[in-house]
Amino acid sequence: MQKKLLPILKQILFSILTITTIFWISRPVWINAAPLRQGDDIAVISSPSSSAVVQGVVPITGSADHPSFQFYIIEFSPEPVAGNQWQIIGAIREQPVINGDLVTWDTTSVPDGSYTLRLRVVRLDGNYTEAFSQQVVVANSQPTPTPTPPPAAISTTEPDQEIFVVEPTITPTDLPPTPTIIIDQPIVDTPTPRPVATSAPLEDPDEETSLVPTVQGFSVIPLRDACLYGGGLMLSVFLFFGFLSALRLVFKDLINRRRDQ
Repeated sequence: MQKKLLPILKQILFSILTITTIFWISRPVWINAAPLRQGDDIAVISSPSSSAVVQGVVPITGSADHPSFQFYIIEFSPEPVAGNQWQIIGAIREQPVINGDLVTWDTTSVPDGSYTLRLRVVRLDGNYTEAFSQQVVVANSQPTPTPTPPPAAISTTEPDQEIFVVEPTITPTDLPPTPTIIIDQPIVDTPTPRPVATSAPLEDPDEETSLVPTVQGFSVIPLRDACLYGGGLMLSVFLFFGFLSALRLVFKDLINRRRDQ
């Protein structure tokens, strides 16, 4: 029994050791950055940083040091940097600086534009370490907004002056009299009609007097049209029902043929 349990225990212990080892290996290791100390190889421009906009007198801060420190210089060049356009700012500094003022740059002596700053820390053997701050914009001649003066108040009346309103007087104008138009009518003599002798109408002995009243204005055309319309309508109804009966017989014959098949 013990011989059977021994391999199992070994396997369990091996698994525990493997998991523990992997856990400790995978743990993150926090490394704190060591602070800058004097005597280290340092070349840093802290301010102005890249893409900064500056005006007037600008202090350039940072760090410049090395175990074999000899001196450092700070230079600037207009962008794009091409050829030997570097100009020194101030003078050569023979003392190392840690997180302090490296030099002061008077930007009023240069035209506005984009510049690159360079810090060079030179060692005793002549080699050097460099740091750059690029696209530093000098903007000393920015337009100053001109304030718009408020509109002056215009006084239309004096405070102690009285204002009199004179209403216009409307004088009615007499209209000219309307002229009366008189038309002279000519005088025409009215003729006196002459008397005309009249005689009573004579009766015609051959004329017969009818006792039946005469009816005028009766027409048979509307009656004829009504009869024709009614006959045509009845004929249409008979034809329609005859067509339906024929169609019914055709469908019935087709259904019977399909059943026989």
